[in-house]
Amino acid sequence: MSASGGTKAIVAALLANLSIAVAKFVAFLFSGSSSMLAESVHSLADSGNQGLLLLGGKRAKRAATPQHPFGFGRERYIYAFLVSIVLFSVGGMFALYEGYEKIKHPHEIEHWYWPVGVLVFAIIAEAFSFRTAIKESNALRGQKSWTEFVRHAKAPELPVVLLEDLGALVGLILALGGVGLALLTGDGVWDGVGTLCIGVLLILIALVLAAETKSLLLGESAGPEAVGQIEAAIVAGDTVTGIIHMRTLHLGPEELLVAAKIAVRHDGTATEIASAIDAAESRIRDAVPIARVIYLEPDIYSESEAAKGPDREATPGGPATPPDAH
Repeated sequence: MSASGGTKAIVAALLANLSIAVAKFVAFLFSGSSSMLAESVHSLADSGNQGLLLLGGKRAKRAATPQHPFGFGRERYIYAFLVSIVLFSVGGMFALYEGYEKIKHPHEIEHWYWPVGVLVFAIIAEAFSFRTAIKESNALRGQKSWTEFVRHAKAPELPVVLLEDLGALVGLILALGGVGLALLTGDGVWDGVGTLCIGVLLILIALVLAAETKSLLLGESAGPEAVGQIEAAIVAGDTVTGIIHMRTLHLGPEELLVAAKIAVRHDGTATEIASAIDAAESRIRDAVPIARVIYLEPDIYSESEAAKGPDREATPGGPATPPDAH
């Protein structure tokens, strides 16, 4: 993901949510609608979330240090995970509480034109923000479905903004429905029901975000396409005859670590092997530019070691790949 694309979507969402939060809170003050209060807190929480994403992107750019030799790229994952916590607690749980209180102590909505007008404005603003996020995401997702894009994206910002904007749009429709039913029936309980629905929606979205960002925090490998390109690049030379085992790990959305034990010709000199490793590293970087940290260990392929199977103690990384497999 390009940093500029993600930042553009985040800034668009931040501006939209700040303006919407102010408008919703004013509407709540005039109408007393719990849906409007829940929605104003939701928009305020979303604004804070966009701030967290921007902060994470900035901190991730810090140079590596002796204490953190691989840099700070994964801070983007940490701040994305914090977003899911904020959305769950400040957004979802607050909405559930407000909905329960409204159902328990209902009252009529006053000055109905305030909440209705603000909700219509908010839907338009959120639609603009959602459109920006979709446009930026389409440039990256290729032929993937939206579900695959959210589940497998290594950069967390766009999936987070997409889900937030989607949740905001659906939440606004729920709020408009709750307010509308309360006005039509004269029963404020419907306003509380709409608020409860918003809370459930936000919690579900927060759980999805938490699950996906947790996986990124734990460390994910490169995608199958990138792995195939790396393997092909390693064995493209004459000296490297195969890959015994290989590991990849995302140090950040745009930085990949590659570690592999490679089979080399048994009659190669140290100079030839060193040159082959340098050439293989160069080919890897050409094929997968985000592969910035590469460790290649030369070894002689052994059928007896390969026969030991996937036991990590015997052959780290699973069964060895025969030289002729590539």
